[in-house]
Amino acid sequence: MSSKRIRNGDEIVVKSGKDRGRRGTVTRILGDKVVVEGINVAKKHVKPDPNAGIQGGIEEREMPLHVSNVMLYNPDAKKGDRVGFKFLGEGADRRKVRIFKSSGEVVDA
Repeated sequence: MSSKRIRNGDEIVVKSGKDRGRRGTVTRILGDKVVVEGINVAKKHVKPDPNAGIQGGIEEREMPLHVSNVMLYNPDAKKGDRVGFKFLGEGADRRKVRIFKSSGEVVDA
């Protein structure tokens, strides 16, 4: 089980940069960077490659954001929140879960 603070499918809030304040869903994780749906979109010039069937031109692409520039969205507080970890259960049932720092609520059920 991964113990990362931000995971695939999480709803996040951007806390700095040109898209500050916008919300989106994490689509990919690339080490310490995340790609968020519809956020940090840049125009990329693509060369045509007839062998691969790529037409070429200018396409819009979602670029990665560093994880320090995003926060997990807390639906109860309706804003971004810091994430901590806590162990639930005893013995063989013991597992590590993510919690919101402000309320102590468990993020993933």
